[in-house]
Amino acid sequence: MTTLVPAADSDGIERLCNLATRERFLTAPSLPGIERIEAQFYGDMFSPHRHDTYALGVTLHGVQTFSYRGAKQFSQPGNIIVLHPDEIHDGGAATDAGLRYRMLYLEPSLLRRGLGENAASLPFVGQPVFSDPVLCATLLEMLAHLDSDLDALLIDQLICGIAEGLSRHAKQPIRRSKNLAIPRLERARQFLESNSTEMVTSAQLEDVTGLDRYSLIRQFKACFATTPHRFLVMRRLQRAKLMIAQGEPLAAIAAETGFADQSHLNRHFKQAFGITPGRWAEMIRPQNAPPAPTAPLVAG
Repeated sequence: MTTLVPAADSDGIERLCNLATRERFLTAPSLPGIERIEAQFYGDMFSPHRHDTYALGVTLHGVQTFSYRGAKQFSQPGNIIVLHPDEIHDGGAATDAGLRYRMLYLEPSLLRRGLGENAASLPFVGQPVFSDPVLCATLLEMLAHLDSDLDALLIDQLICGIAEGLSRHAKQPIRRSKNLAIPRLERARQFLESNSTEMVTSAQLEDVTGLDRYSLIRQFKACFATTPHRFLVMRRLQRAKLMIAQGEPLAAIAAETGFADQSHLNRHFKQAFGITPGRWAEMIRPQNAPPAPTAPLVAG
């Protein structure tokens, strides 16, 4: 469950009460090596401090400002912020419009594994504020839905993408294997196909293939043009489409195809096909047929 904590402010309790609905911190459920937050506030908020993690953020609204490496930095909506472990910084809103942003705190050990065994060192990004649509999309996917956990297979995919993005900006891109382990990748594909409605983990795929999870993600994408997590989701959605055509209730379809709930199915279905499963059911239903129920009816 997401927690809501009003932001403390030097102007005292009166201002805090007045802005309680506009100043807040949202924290996501804890994940190993990962912390995710959303912050919304006005004025100067954080005095100089430092983390032992990478702090990777996306500015959503307003102008974000912070002192870092002896200079004042500014980030506008859509920009990425990268703060390295043990680097002193402060933080605040640069304008009266206030500030809203999301931030990922990533333990260096987790990022190190995402770089792969050939990486010489952790990436050092010289520019603390920059624009990168690909990396921004990866961060926002990691930072979406702060009120729920992330799928374990998706977490590994996103860490892999973050590692690649940071390495690119550090000018030390990850070296890719020229020789794909095709038989091992095919075993991974078959395992995902056979277990599409189950909770598949990277550890299982490592056992099946003998590849480490991040090498597997990169090689799988090179071989099949998609990631293991995306491949798994699309197999679930294909089965969901068949069940929708058979008139099954959407809540039951979500449960039987491996989604957490109906809203989880709705989100992935629309992302994949540009339409909700309910709307899809209406379009493919024969004329004059009754609508498919969205959930079992319970007698009152």
